[in-house]
Amino acid sequence: MLNEREIESCYLGQFIPVHYHHNMLMDQNRMHGFKSAIDYAVKPGAKVLELGGGTGVLSWFAAAKADKVYCVEFNPDMVKEARKMLALNPNGEKVEVVHADAFEYLPPEPVDVVICEMIHVGMLREKQVEVIESFKRRYIERFGGPLPVFLPEAVIMAVQPLQQEYDFEGFYAPIVQFQETNVIYPGTVEVAQPAVYSIIDFNQPNDLTYAWQGKFVVERSGEINAMRFVTKNILAVVSERSTTIDWLNHYMTLPLANPVKAREGDVLQVSFQYRAGGSIPSLQASLRAEILYEAALQPASYVPAYA
Repeated sequence: MLNEREIESCYLGQFIPVHYHHNMLMDQNRMHGFKSAIDYAVKPGAKVLELGGGTGVLSWFAAAKADKVYCVEFNPDMVKEARKMLALNPNGEKVEVVHADAFEYLPPEPVDVVICEMIHVGMLREKQVEVIESFKRRYIERFGGPLPVFLPEAVIMAVQPLQQEYDFEGFYAPIVQFQETNVIYPGTVEVAQPAVYSIIDFNQPNDLTYAWQGKFVVERSGEINAMRFVTKNILAVVSERSTTIDWLNHYMTLPLANPVKAREGDVLQVSFQYRAGGSIPSLQASLRAEILYEAALQPASYVPAYA
């Protein structure tokens, strides 16, 4: 029988089923980004820890250079899967799959790199931020500084107002949608430019709550009935080339409970708040949008002409 933490994890997505991890293996965008970042961050002879290892593939990437990799997984089904998969691959013997809770586990020795991919759009559902913050406190208490390198190193989160079509063969259904980032969806109209609402640097202490109120200048008239949430993961900062290795989550589009009509030039105010690892409905319940200034009602301004 599941205990309270396991029940919560099932609901929030940390304790996800095996087939979901198989889908992640087939996500070339995710796989290539992580492989490149791990190859950059892990130096020959390094000690590496992965929190939430799933199939063990990210630990396996690290094992190409590392001397030792600790792969921590809470789901017993995934522990068996990871051990089976790693046994089929060269360097798999360098990965020790540990059946443990990432909120409680510490490696038996200091490590150079910590990999953690418990990531959902907006840092919702899964426990990335909470796990890393817990790990940093416990690691410092046991080993002192410095902290290892974290991968991802940072996350940039943004939000964007949309006019979203919710017609499915004549059936109107305002549902949460996840959209690929490299695909044009005819039913999605961007009404304004995205705005960054939070930047998470895993090398620094981080809050577990996000509360934001911001303004957008409407660039296209229409009905604003949804907000798109964008999550860009900075997997590694390549300082010598002044660049980064990134992974962009699928866009998450949330319908607004109260859509608003807007014209070009109007100023839209949006607000929301939620907790890292919280549910999508908790964000939806707090999401508000209203027209703050109507362009048509503002006095016309004239620029003097000079001969």
